[in-house]
Amino acid sequence: MIACLVQRAYAATTLRMWKEIYLSASNQLGLDLGDAGKAAEIHIDPEEVRSELHAILAEARTATHDCPWDLRTFQYHKTVFPQMSNWLPSDEAEQLRFEFQSEVERIEALLAA
Repeated sequence: MIACLVQRAYAATTLRMWKEIYLSASNQLGLDLGDAGKAAEIHIDPEEVRSELHAILAEARTATHDCPWDLRTFQYHKTVFPQMSNWLPSDEAEQLRFEFQSEVERIEALLAA
């Protein structure tokens, strides 16, 4: 009898917990039913992006014997750098991506040696 009551209480608690998770996740994913306010506008400053990309590129160029970052940071830069460059004018973004890719290949050759 007590085991049955405990099991029902556990099931009710679990159901309530999953319902709360579902409701909060659906709002976070943009799946609300229109009751949420308008999303704030995001302003990206091209100068700030440019500065950060040039700093990453400069750091990559300093590599002479090994990678200037740990493996996780290196993978992060390889993924994020091209995406960040999309906030710049296309010709500038393309040039920065080319220069960064050249440095990535050079660093990977250093790591392979």
